[in-house]
Amino acid sequence: SSGDTLQLVEESLDSNLLNNAVRLKIVNCNVLPGGVWVSETRSHVAILFLTNQTVHRLILPHPCRIYRSELVTELQIQSIFTDIGRVNFRDPSNSSLIPVSPGLAPGSSTSTAWLTSEGEALFAVPSASGGILVVKLPPHDVQGVVSVLELKQSSVVQRLLTGWMPTAIRGDQGPSDLPISLCVHCLEHDAFLFALCQDHKLRMWSYKDQLCLMVWDMLEYIPVNRDLRHTLGSGHRLRLAFSPSTGLYLGVYLHAPRRGQFCVFQLVSVEQSRYSLDHISSLYASQEMLVDFALTPTDVWALWQDEENQTIVKYINFDYPEAVNLFPMLFEIPTPSLLLVIGFLDQQEAYLEVLFSPGRFTVSALLKALQIFRRGTERIFDLSWDTLRKEVTLAVENELLNTVTVLLASSTDYRCSLLPDCVLYKYDHVYALMIGYTGWHLLCILLRKGYISFLVPCSLVDHLYLSSDEHLQTEDETAIADDLGVGRDVLCLAQCLRLVRESISDEMAFLMETTLYHLQAPEQAAERMLEDLLANDSENAIEDVRNKLQDLQNPANAMGMLLRDMDYETDVEIDQHLDQLPQPFSPLSVFATFNLFLVPLPFLYALLLPLKTTAKISSLVCTALAYVLQVFLGAGGGAQLLQLQHELMPRTAHLLSSYYLVRWVSKCLASAIPVDTLESNLQHLSVLELSDSPTLTPFRAVSSPHTVVELFFQNVGRKQIVSQLFSRLNVSSETSLSWPQMVASITSYLLQHLWPNNSGFLFPECLMGNCQYVQLQEYVRLLQPWCQVNVGSCRFVLGQCYLVMGESQKALECFREAAFAVGREEFLHRLIRVEDEEALPTPRLQYYNKVLRLLEDTGLPELVIQLATIALTESDRDWKSQAALRTRIFKHHLDLGHNTQAYEALTQNPDPSRQKQFGKSLCVCVCVRVKYIISLIQFFFPPRLCYFAEVVGIIESRARAVDLMTHNYYELLYAFHIYRHNYRKAGTVMFEYGMRLGREVRTRRGLQKQVNCYLAAINCLRLIRPEYAWIVQPASGGVYERPGASPKRSHDGDYTAMPTNQKIEILELKDLEREYKIAQTRLTLAHHDPTSAAIAGNASAEEMVALLVQAGLFDTAVSLCQTFKLSLNPVFEGLTFKCIKLQCGGEAVQTQAWDWLAANQLSSVVTTKESSAADEAWRLLSSFLDRYQSQNSQYHRCVINKLLSHGISLPSWLINSYKEVDAAGLLRLYLNYDLLEEAVELALEFVDALLGRGHQYFGIEKPLSATAPLVWLPYSAIDQLLQALGENQISSHSTQLFHKLQSKLDDYYIQVERATRDFSHHPRRH
Repeated sequence: SSGDTLQLVEESLDSNLLNNAVRLKIVNCNVLPGGVWVSETRSHVAILFLTNQTVHRLILPHPCRIYRSELVTELQIQSIFTDIGRVNFRDPSNSSLIPVSPGLAPGSSTSTAWLTSEGEALFAVPSASGGILVVKLPPHDVQGVVSVLELKQSSVVQRLLTGWMPTAIRGDQGPSDLPISLCVHCLEHDAFLFALCQDHKLRMWSYKDQLCLMVWDMLEYIPVNRDLRHTLGSGHRLRLAFSPSTGLYLGVYLHAPRRGQFCVFQLVSVEQSRYSLDHISSLYASQEMLVDFALTPTDVWALWQDEENQTIVKYINFDYPEAVNLFPMLFEIPTPSLLLVIGFLDQQEAYLEVLFSPGRFTVSALLKALQIFRRGTERIFDLSWDTLRKEVTLAVENELLNTVTVLLASSTDYRCSLLPDCVLYKYDHVYALMIGYTGWHLLCILLRKGYISFLVPCSLVDHLYLSSDEHLQTEDETAIADDLGVGRDVLCLAQCLRLVRESISDEMAFLMETTLYHLQAPEQAAERMLEDLLANDSENAIEDVRNKLQDLQNPANAMGMLLRDMDYETDVEIDQHLDQLPQPFSPLSVFATFNLFLVPLPFLYALLLPLKTTAKISSLVCTALAYVLQVFLGAGGGAQLLQLQHELMPRTAHLLSSYYLVRWVSKCLASAIPVDTLESNLQHLSVLELSDSPTLTPFRAVSSPHTVVELFFQNVGRKQIVSQLFSRLNVSSETSLSWPQMVASITSYLLQHLWPNNSGFLFPECLMGNCQYVQLQEYVRLLQPWCQVNVGSCRFVLGQCYLVMGESQKALECFREAAFAVGREEFLHRLIRVEDEEALPTPRLQYYNKVLRLLEDTGLPELVIQLATIALTESDRDWKSQAALRTRIFKHHLDLGHNTQAYEALTQNPDPSRQKQFGKSLCVCVCVRVKYIISLIQFFFPPRLCYFAEVVGIIESRARAVDLMTHNYYELLYAFHIYRHNYRKAGTVMFEYGMRLGREVRTRRGLQKQVNCYLAAINCLRLIRPEYAWIVQPASGGVYERPGASPKRSHDGDYTAMPTNQKIEILELKDLEREYKIAQTRLTLAHHDPTSAAIAGNASAEEMVALLVQAGLFDTAVSLCQTFKLSLNPVFEGLTFKCIKLQCGGEAVQTQAWDWLAANQLSSVVTTKESSAADEAWRLLSSFLDRYQSQNSQYHRCVINKLLSHGISLPSWLINSYKEVDAAGLLRLYLNYDLLEEAVELALEFVDALLGRGHQYFGIEKPLSATAPLVWLPYSAIDQLLQALGENQISSHSTQLFHKLQSKLDDYYIQVERATRDFSHHPRRH
């Protein structure tokens, strides 16, 4: 709180809370310091706070009501402040004014508040009259009245006279009794109020009875209190702690000039309603200013601020008799303001990495440093994290560019001015506000402005290395080791390490860092450090170290003890860390702090921060220890020289490398991976079938982890560590771990998972599963030269890294090297474990099988072939494995188009069934690749192979199952049969090909192929003797009868069986020629009219004639009719109709007609201007009638009938042509269409021809005479004509025609009679 503003933030140790911060402003009021209290009920969280004028109650839902499940598994949940906007802050039942009389004591800074069992909210503050003013609000869900009462120390009579006797007469307490610190202890139906007053007395009140139950003078416990009795107390503090087993404890801090003192009491009930205090301990404090302190039934935690405004935390366990002074706590290692950068690294990137390292600096510190860097008066307002990062990056880049000339001239390194400013402002004005302690979890925290500091227990090594010399001199040796001599040696060694720490410069420490980064021997770096120090030892630091080492009785034992405490290599040694979990704190427990900034991340990740401190301190200890060993070896080493040189020095170097790796992973940033990329990677790795691996399960983080250790802890480590912790410690689900136990155990287990020399491989596996391949490559690089555990597993994950990065050959080499560790490492053992399928004979073959599947899923067939070839050496005696590997080799050679290599793999396969199966695949693939068809002939035609029939059957089935225009299987079969001189089979193949083309490919290209197929089939049969020139027509019936059905599959998608009861049809050469003829006709039609190709594709001969006539291809139609012995009537009718259209059509029709006229052969060409398309059409019709004669003149009759049916006058040439062959037929046609006048004229001409006038025009050789051949007259037609004329007597013209025809007939009859008589008188000539 600050002034009239109260800021509330809810944080969780499990989840990331949304909407978890709220800021309240109480107008015209100031929030009392420490005047905020939080209470819980089963359904609500009540926040009680006080101002200098008001009291308030804020009711919020309890988290258990928001999330009803017993275990919240989501990482992102809503805060209890989410719906705070719905709260009515003006509700009179949840707020009240503090009464003006007696009112709040001026300048009061203490208060307390609590909830009763009935849900009432009570607020207690010092009153202006010197008592305790209590304001009571009714339960939030009950209508009630706000009540106020004042607790005063007075007699019974005085309480009765309160209403009417003045205060001065009553003799109430004066200002010296004013409470300066208030606390409350709630009972079931009452509450005890404790007030530490200005007169140095502690008063205890019963709220229910409104009685003062006890008054206790605190000055009795101060050795020299004469001066204090005459002064009013200020700065006194009171705290309570309750234990169900031992009762209520009171902690009192008594402030005096130049000194302070803690007194711890236990409340004791003497008799009913009478209490006393049992003094437990008095603890004397230093002169620093007390900010706050916390009390537990066993401990006192005090927060101080010294003259330099530095925060100090001290702690004591007052249960121990020797506990007199408070022990100072150890804080985090400060951030150096000068950064040394490895030579080949970019200095700008190195500084930016430090500035934006997770949890290193607050946003306010970066903003202030940026403001100083700009040296401007313009204030930088709050920026987003991304914007701030861009501004800082730009500032560092500009500074580096501006100083590059100076750097080149002076040969010095770049030093970023932002870094020291950030270090300076890191804790500027961010002093600790309060200290908190939870008795259940033994959690101690410091609340600062902007972040929270957690106090965690140190390990023995951290404690010894960071403790001051004064503290080490007073350290109890038995607390370090059971053996007093060993404990003394360890303390002496710790002092030596402190001397080394003070003598090692930043450059020397940087030398060790560079050595470890370049994977060089740490022993050499320690030796160089010693040489540099010897050359520049002006303060005799080495001599001091040597003198101190002389005090060690058994240096190897002491060093070995420190190394064992820092080593997490074996499970046996790791257990010792868990056996040393802190119990209720002893006076030797030393704590360090780490900070957690208030950033939107789950607070559970705060448990990872002690790992960085432990790794950093252990690295410093190992560096100092390596230096001490070099000093010891340089001095001769004594009797333990061999042990120090061959055991302890390599072990120290190994620990240095291990902790360097742990430090690297703890600060290595994790890459942000998109969710789809992450899921794709997990799907790719799923072929490894690591089903029991918790690292390869889909996981979506709410917020991106900062470092790879956080990523590991978030995805895998948390569940693994919790399960290990509960199983190892045998903790029941109803028991909760204390904070020190949890931090120490999590740090130990996390180090166990990260420790490179342990058999577990979850951390690299997690990096692989979360696409952190760049980080994984660097991790393996740092492991390679010195770590001999999980070598094969590291090679495998490195191969996966190379695989993702596109370096396939490197990946293959890594996979091959990892095979030698199969069966010896836990990760590779899980990799080859097979459950559902039959296991391969050897573990290495199982490994190769998994890797081959991985490479196949990645799409690298070349690597699959190479690795499978390598795996063949492991399967010499197992023909099944060899068959599987040969199968893989064949498959991928085939996919790559390596037909020859695929054929070799096929022939080397020991499984005959697979040979036949993959022979089919080879046939299909070679058929698809047209340019490799010659290879197929070479593969399957050598006489040593006896399954040519199977190959042919494969190609035939394939030919009938695929698209005809895409693949050329029929042509391949044709080539096969021609090659083997089986011409009948070759003809059959091509004829079937042509049939399918007609049904399925109804395009001009398909028709062209069909014509070629029929020609090829005809040629094949002509190469055979005539008696054998026949083929069996391929079946085509039942499969294709259903309209719209696939010609190859049923409605279920299965291949349909051919009907067994079909009749066999034999096709001879003439049948093929007829099919060729109609196919050629279809192609001609398609060339003339491409749109008709789809229609003509499978049309019959009769249909084709109609299509040809429609298209104007009359010559082709006539040829087709003659081939199939069809009538030419449709041709003449179609040509006649086109003549009619041309005669009646316009210019456009005339123009279009030239196209089809040109496609027909005319007997002669007329090039005169008067010749039109219609004229040419009539000429074509005339030539057809002359060219194609028929019995009974049916074609003339057909043409005339068509013309007359359309009302077109007959052209004279047609009349002359027809009457010459069949005048009677023409007369009947006239009668049929009621053309009486034309019929009369024709009859007259016909009679005249019989009588000898124009008989040659009617095809009559000689006219009527006794000596001429017999002639005849169509009497029936003439009688019908006469009758028709006689019935139409109304018309004079008809009457004339009738008489004219009748007269002509009379003449004809006379002539007939005369000829008859002459014929009868003259004998016949025989």
